[in-house]
Amino acid sequence: MRILILGGGGREHALAWKISQSPLCKALFIAPGNAGTEAHGTNVALDIEDNEAIARWVAGNAIDMVVVGPEAPLVNGVWDFLRQNEATKDCIVVGPSQAGAQLEGSKAFAKAFMQQYSIPTAAYREFTSEQLDQAVDYLRSEAKAPYVLKADGLAAGKGVVICEESGQAVEEMKAMLSGKFGAASSKVVVEEFLSGIEFSVFVLTDGKNYKILPVAKDYKRIGEGDTGPNTGGMGAVSPPPFVDATLMDKVEKRIIQPTMQGLQERQMPYHGFIFFGLIEVGGEPFVIEYNCRLGDPETEVVLPRLRNDLVELFVAMHEGSLDAVRIEEDPRAAATVILASGGYPGSYEKGKIITGLERVEGSIVFHAGTKRMADGTIVTSGGRVMAITSLAPDFRQAIAISNANAERIQFEGKYFRKDIGFDL
Repeated sequence: MRILILGGGGREHALAWKISQSPLCKALFIAPGNAGTEAHGTNVALDIEDNEAIARWVAGNAIDMVVVGPEAPLVNGVWDFLRQNEATKDCIVVGPSQAGAQLEGSKAFAKAFMQQYSIPTAAYREFTSEQLDQAVDYLRSEAKAPYVLKADGLAAGKGVVICEESGQAVEEMKAMLSGKFGAASSKVVVEEFLSGIEFSVFVLTDGKNYKILPVAKDYKRIGEGDTGPNTGGMGAVSPPPFVDATLMDKVEKRIIQPTMQGLQERQMPYHGFIFFGLIEVGGEPFVIEYNCRLGDPETEVVLPRLRNDLVELFVAMHEGSLDAVRIEEDPRAAATVILASGGYPGSYEKGKIITGLERVEGSIVFHAGTKRMADGTIVTSGGRVMAITSLAPDFRQAIAISNANAERIQFEGKYFRKDIGFDL
């Protein structure tokens, strides 16, 4: 098969690494890719939010399968566009329809969906810019601290703000409804704060059958001890030791199965990944958010633990035969540590030369924000630069190996959290 991956981050490098191992993969292309993905396929300069350009490239290059990495193309309807285009309608697309992608594309839609299907989640209210006065009244009188404010739309993983006091929450609400996150925060969801420990569950589904992939836990805050602003993710481990069979049974019965029921009843085509961002509170699982694709950096620990041929899984998804598949997991633990640019998640400089990659031992380096210059030099080109993933008998050993290799790689302003897994 000739396969195209859309995206250029650490998740897409992990997908390229895994897909390229399949005997079914005859040619692999990554758009736009990065300095790491070129080791597994051919990088392609393509605007992944331009459905017409994608369709032209898919048709012109006889692509059999498109694997969508990030959420924006899915919310933008790339699945529907390729299915409706005569030249690309037979191409397998790994990702939901635009209707299915609303689970991530709109927090308010997702909350209403969960409410309808009795899926456990935090209580909430939603407000638009026209309802600013009501929002302020609600924050000052009814809501309880800490206050969780979420931009309704896509905000690159940074649209969630937690405020400790009502005055701060009011100012944040005003900023968000005034365009702090652009169109994404034209509507804001205020959620009840849930106190517990978070984890990530991923399923691959054809909209009816599903398979649960290795479970992970990621670390979103920039600072050690989970302090400071949210990022796209600073590290992850798989499996989290607190997620046992009893908890997973509750997740499957109370969350995954009702979600699948909702997709079928609402006739929302879904051929791809669902990411359940969960929190365990007193032994009970609650949904914090849905994503309509694999998480990043969780992908960098989930795929190294998945022993199945990923392309075979995608074909089974397409053919509706996932129920006959058995997921095989590596019994070892995986941990990934993100190397970030100095200043991230705020402003940061690009173009910093990266050295020391040849000194890495015992880890897989997944590139995220990197670029290869004409002279062969690899430089930084994003806030999150690389994910250093290691496998070991337990997660603490895996973290130690990743941290050791994180020290060996150098670029100006490099920052990484040395405490991934600190709370486990």
